[in-house]
Amino acid sequence: MTRRRTGPPRRQTLIGLWLLLSGVSLLGGALFALWLDGLLGPQGPARWALWAGSLSGGGTIFLVGLILERRLFAPLRHLQVQLARLVANPDAQDDYPPEGWLRGLGPDLVRIREAWRDDRARLGNARAEGARSAARIRQELEALLQVLDTPLLLCDRHRRLLLFNPAAEALFADTPCLGLGKRLDGLLPADSLQDALRQLPGDATPREVLVPHDERWLRATLRRIPESQGETLLTLVDATAAWHNELGAGAALAELLPALRRHGAGLTSAADALAHLSGADSEALRRRLAAVVDEEGRGLAEGLERLGETLDAQQRQAERLSPLWSNDLWAALAERLPERGPSLTPVGMPAWLKGDAPVLLEALHRLLTRLAERTGETRFDGEVCLGNQRAYLDLCWKGSPLSERDLSAWRGERLEALPLAPTLGEVLRQHASDAWSLADEDGAHARLRLPLPTLERVGGPRPAQPPRPEFHDFGIAELPPPDAELAARPLRALEVVACDTETTGLELRRGDRVISIGACRIVNARLLASETFDLRVDPGRPIPPASTAIHGLTDADVAGAPPASVALPRFRDYVGDAVLLAHNAAFDLLALQPTDGGVRLDMPVLDTLLISRGLDPSLDGHDLDSLAERYGLSFPPGSRHTALGDARVTAELWLALLPRLEARSIDTLDAVLALQASAFDREDASAS
Repeated sequence: MTRRRTGPPRRQTLIGLWLLLSGVSLLGGALFALWLDGLLGPQGPARWALWAGSLSGGGTIFLVGLILERRLFAPLRHLQVQLARLVANPDAQDDYPPEGWLRGLGPDLVRIREAWRDDRARLGNARAEGARSAARIRQELEALLQVLDTPLLLCDRHRRLLLFNPAAEALFADTPCLGLGKRLDGLLPADSLQDALRQLPGDATPREVLVPHDERWLRATLRRIPESQGETLLTLVDATAAWHNELGAGAALAELLPALRRHGAGLTSAADALAHLSGADSEALRRRLAAVVDEEGRGLAEGLERLGETLDAQQRQAERLSPLWSNDLWAALAERLPERGPSLTPVGMPAWLKGDAPVLLEALHRLLTRLAERTGETRFDGEVCLGNQRAYLDLCWKGSPLSERDLSAWRGERLEALPLAPTLGEVLRQHASDAWSLADEDGAHARLRLPLPTLERVGGPRPAQPPRPEFHDFGIAELPPPDAELAARPLRALEVVACDTETTGLELRRGDRVISIGACRIVNARLLASETFDLRVDPGRPIPPASTAIHGLTDADVAGAPPASVALPRFRDYVGDAVLLAHNAAFDLLALQPTDGGVRLDMPVLDTLLISRGLDPSLDGHDLDSLAERYGLSFPPGSRHTALGDARVTAELWLALLPRLEARSIDTLDAVLALQASAFDREDASAS
């Protein structure tokens, strides 16, 4: 069915009607004048008056139309053209100043045009200021990279260098492979680095690997940049000096021990000879033996002093042993094992250890390889047993214990993959450890035990939290779009969870926290009365009296409530796969996603404030109280400024908005998200 045009007639139609009406009037007046002239036969002025009166109607219509066209209609058309030009190009010249009866609008139009141009100029200045701010931030970042002593490399998923700092440039000064766009494997071609990059997790968990470069060894810490296109950050530390120090201390000890034994044996022999001297022996022999005792005693004292200094130095170097969670250690060791080689299964309770992760992994890998060769087994268990200030790292298998002869041979093997190729025994001494084998109580299993320093720490490492999205204005328009199937779903078919929060204050970016979460569920455009979520949260800080005056919650009300790290995952489980609904959702999303909350609300979000503004852009008052009054909604007594009470009214408001949305053919999730995005105002992000 063709839609009937209801607008005003076209200009040509109006002109035709005007001319037709004028012509008909003039013709009718002429015919009437001829009839009267023949009937009455007037002469002189009377005849002129008769014809003038008969033609006056048509002439008046023609003259009035002509005046309106020249003084009103033509100026209106010119004004329309001027406005169209002004919208298209505010800097266009004023080709059509107001004319006729609209001439008085000239000063006002000039003022509007100049104000518009001033606004555009301010917007341009703001854009330029933003560009200058971005340039300033870039300069500050470059200055930070300039003073940072740690070499940094940033590469993309294709291993091409995206960034390096002056410290990295100094480290690779003699290497032509350093440059933007050049490949990382050309700069550091070690296979161990390439393997670590392939197995690097995407949650920013660091991995360490030792990489050779020229005559030095570099300790590389690798982290995948979260929410990126696979970029990886490498920090490099020269580990060669530390290895020289550690092996130097071991060499010094190996040199000191024979000298100490020699001095001790000499002192013991001289003292024994002095004890067996008789009175008949010469005094000269007694003095010589005393001199030997004195000399050997001084040598022993000097050796002990050197021993103390060496042990102190070694202890200071051992302080760089870092905390390790045993499950992470087992997982990293399992990553090194070949697919058809021995397998490792962690068992028992995990614990915290201290160790040099890359070195310890290499040692454990060698031990596990030798165990598989010696025992013929392919399945091993890894277990940590806690002792007195020590943690025993055990490799368990089905069979009999190893002989000391085998262990002694293994201790002497060199680990060529490590800097300076230390022996396995030297690595164990670096960790103040050793290795021995023992049988289990069942007699069917045995284990290889390595004692390691332990930490007084309870519980495992905190799980890596995904970073909260960085919103400058916390805008709903910046949230990820829904998938194609959900986007096309009718609004009445959506499962919606309406939510609201109460907080310690409005400055969530400066430490205010959520203290209450309320939510209710809408299914098939029906508000379910029993499907609610109402939970108070311990904010970990006092509730200010000014906030208590609004929502009525005090410190006593949240005492014993779960913290955000417990409450927010519960709320996320309640939401499930539903679409989230809130009034001024930007504030609630910020409250529900603190850095320690452990949740990320990445589902589509509807905002009744923005939807109302999109439907009625010319109306004021889009706050919850005004909208509730406009749509005849009511708050039960005592429920305003409670999380669940406000969430229920928000749900009822959504149901009241549905018919208005559908009347405008906004009947899918994608369409309503586009509406609220068009209504988004950045001032809403800081509203309460």
